[in-house]
This record gives sequence, C-alpha cells and structure tokens, in this order.
Amino acid sequence: MRILVTGGAGFIGSHLIDRLMAEGHEVICLDNFYTGHKRNILKWLAHPYFELLRHDITEPIRLEVDQIYHLACPASPVHYQYNPVKTIKTNVMGTLYMLGLAKR
Repeated sequence: MRILVTGGAGFIGSHLIDRLMAEGHEVICLDNFYTGHKRNILKWLAHPYFELLRHDITEPIRLEVDQIYHLACPASPVHYQYNPVKTIKTNVMGTLYMLGLAKR
C-alpha cells in the first residue's frame, strides 16, 4: 500500500513511519521541517519504499496514494505561540488540501 504521512519527520509521524515501513508499506513522508527533524527519518532515506518530500502543507500537492495520515502541525507551544498565524494556516489549509487529496 502507498501511504502518505504529513508531518512525517516529527515525533509521532516518524514513529508511525517506522511502523509502516516495518509492515512493508511504501511510504511518502511530507514535511517542511518547521518543527520536524530529518534525523528522525534518516534510517529510511536510502530505502527503496521510502520517499521524502520537503513541502509546506499550506500549498496544494498532487499525489497518488492509498492512505493519508495527516499529522502536520506545529504542536509545540513554543512554535505556535511564536507564529500563531502559521499554526492556524497549517491546520486549516493543510487539512483542506489533504481532504481534497483523499477525495480524489
């Protein structure tokens, strides 16, 4: 199965990717690295079933996937207090774009 994980370089997303990869799925990690870290997914970068896309979820993207796990969100109080508009934009626009992608 081809699975998209938004916010895949974050704490929860990277652990979900570990599980999905262990189960043999093809995984696309989408992250803008605002709060996530590449080091969380380093072990998968050379794997043939893993793809990393540096992308801001507030911009539309077209992909063919079977499942979507939408975890993109600056969840740390430090980040969302520093930039509350970006947090709301990420939550609202990101969710709308992922719903549109799921609808296709």
